[in-house]
Amino acid sequence: MNILLSNDDGYLAPGLKILADSLEKQGRLTVVVPDRNRSAASNSLTLGRPIRASKADNGFIKVDGTPTDCVHLAITGLLEEEPDIVISGPNDGPNMGDDVLYSGTVAAATEGRFLGFPTIAVSMCSYEPVHYDSACKAIDILLAQISKLELATTTILNVNVPDLPWNEIKGFQSTRLGARHKSKGVIEQKDPRGKSVYWVGPPGGEQDAGEGTDFYATRQGFISVTPLQIDLTRYDSLQNLNHWLKEI
Repeated sequence: MNILLSNDDGYLAPGLKILADSLEKQGRLTVVVPDRNRSAASNSLTLGRPIRASKADNGFIKVDGTPTDCVHLAITGLLEEEPDIVISGPNDGPNMGDDVLYSGTVAAATEGRFLGFPTIAVSMCSYEPVHYDSACKAIDILLAQISKLELATTTILNVNVPDLPWNEIKGFQSTRLGARHKSKGVIEQKDPRGKSVYWVGPPGGEQDAGEGTDFYATRQGFISVTPLQIDLTRYDSLQNLNHWLKEI
């Protein structure tokens, strides 16, 4: 198996080496990741300047661009052979509910899917994870079974792993995305010259987080596996929209 591993936390992210070491037992691994933390970069591509890639001291290829840049560059220019699968993560912090719209971790997986390959995004449900080995175990199990999975070819698997020892994790659950309340307000500060600067505020708390959602599953100690799709079309609104447009 040829595996492409990327992330959005950068080439020095502590969980990256742990997952890379685990994946090397599964096949031929190439790691192409940002040269710094690019969390919340979403699906942005760098178009206004050239992108540079170089091999870091740890052997990973670091790219001065976004997670999407990393996967795009790897598949369309760097790799001698196309990957069998693209894996993104493990992210420090969950990517559930509305988070997936902003997530660089999910974006890297999305780019792999755009380019025609099966993809998995994996995140830890803690911003200071301890049990990366649980994410490694989860990915090992999913990879062993993925050939038996019959899903639409546009599907991305979004995996969120509780930060628990493996023997405390209750299993896997298929989930849907939950939803958060709207984000908190921006935080205003003053720079040394007295001008206002702003920090984006924290995300809103859980709103739709009942049984069946990714939020609920991980709170109960399960690994959440959510199938995501690239097509954002709201098909059940097409007919009403068509009638409305005809009246304009």
